[in-house]
Amino acid sequence: MYMGQEIPIFGDFFKLHFTENSGMAFGLEFGGEYGKLFLTLFRIFAVLVITFLVSQLCKKKASFGLIAGLSLILAGAVGNIVDSIFYGVIFSESYNSANGLAQMFPEAGGYGKYFHGRVVDMLHFTLFTGHWPEWVPFVGNNRFEFFRPIFNIADSAISFGIFYLLIFQRSAFTNSVSSDDAN
Repeated sequence: MYMGQEIPIFGDFFKLHFTENSGMAFGLEFGGEYGKLFLTLFRIFAVLVITFLVSQLCKKKASFGLIAGLSLILAGAVGNIVDSIFYGVIFSESYNSANGLAQMFPEAGGYGKYFHGRVVDMLHFTLFTGHWPEWVPFVGNNRFEFFRPIFNIADSAISFGIFYLLIFQRSAFTNSVSSDDAN
């Protein structure tokens, strides 16, 4: 796939859309080169903390739900870290290439340094599209698309893990606390 290419999987509802994300979730960025470095180092720190937490919870025989939710977050973070650390070193620039394709292990080296790579996003779900009513200020009569973000499987794991813990927090955390009290 080349940069910006879309391949419909289920019509307009689900498409593969190749893009490279310099920032974090939903393409948010901050602080340029130093912001990217900070983001990657923060991800590494978060992975170390979550790894320690999951190992401690496993030793204490915490609830499966709590461990599973945190493990999904951990797995997604590791996936994004791999891209952030290595992608810029092993691939050429795809944004500026003639055909929109990145080359793996280019002779001149990658487009960036370690810890400054982009994260590859490719999943795009359009829940619905339409046009704003003409009377809506600033956006009237413009097209809109609901759920515009393009994301990857790692982002899905993080989001699912967080939503799981939020929705089932009572059972996940209560069972873990009661098993701690039993020891």
